[in-house]
Amino acid sequence: MIDVELTRIGQHSDEVFSLSFRATSGEPLADASAGAHIRITLPDGAERSYSLVNPPGPTGEYEIAIGLKGRPAHGSRYLCELAKVGDRFRMSPPVNRFALVEDAPHSTLIAGGIGITPLWSMIQRLEQLERPWRLFYAMRHRDSGAFLDRLEALEARQPGRVELAIGDGAGSRRLDIEAIVASTPDSGHLYCCGPASMLDAFRTATLHRDASTVHLEYFGAQKRELSSLGYTLELARSKRTVFVPPGRTALDVLHSEGIDVAYGCKQGICGTCETRVLSGTPDHRDEVLSDEERVSNRTMMLCCSGCVGERLVLDL
Repeated sequence: MIDVELTRIGQHSDEVFSLSFRATSGEPLADASAGAHIRITLPDGAERSYSLVNPPGPTGEYEIAIGLKGRPAHGSRYLCELAKVGDRFRMSPPVNRFALVEDAPHSTLIAGGIGITPLWSMIQRLEQLERPWRLFYAMRHRDSGAFLDRLEALEARQPGRVELAIGDGAGSRRLDIEAIVASTPDSGHLYCCGPASMLDAFRTATLHRDASTVHLEYFGAQKRELSSLGYTLELARSKRTVFVPPGRTALDVLHSEGIDVAYGCKQGICGTCETRVLSGTPDHRDEVLSDEERVSNRTMMLCCSGCVGERLVLDL
């Protein structure tokens, strides 16, 4: 973790805020690849993850964009409405679980609402590399979008690359995910970030494609009920055993037992609490692991996943 200072608070629209941070030491920040995210520790100790919107490369500041649609998480509202320029925070180095394949012959990007944030970083990188791309961006109305002026400038410079689907007003429309996927060459790579309904449609539309060309990132884990039965956690290194009762997560129980485990989103999307599984079968509920990684059962996300059976042995 590094110490950072909030240097700027701006707005892309009524619902989307922009915040920039620099290291309090004055040193340059670590390079971040397109699609990367950071974690910010709030004054109450909670952590929140946000995608970086910087173009990849050396930088003195990290920039994030936060949407305040509906009922945003406490951390997002704090950063946008209570934090002040000069406030200091702890921040993780960038992590990337939604990486851009830079040498792909074509990239198709699909965004919904604030899901544009990692894709905007990708677009800037693709422009640097002079690689072909298309963006399909859906939003409820213009005030729920971000980077629209910059996207429209890119479209004016080279038409046919940006398609906006705005849900209100005359001519409102929705994106046809199936048609977008079908129009992408088999050798092209597809990226999608947005609400669960968009991601579900994207998953369905890309089932027939090579899995290595399909990339997606959720805002939050899909809602799944916890098992009605409890299970036992055996901690191999600590030589301790704890019981996870029905309706609670492994992370909650470990913290209540005084066992320090790093975490971030508590929603199964940031990967911070990923832990090695030595024995037993996890009930995976995260949006981080690939299908192959889930089948292997080598790791699990403690904040949201459970147990198939009565016992898990963890490398803790």
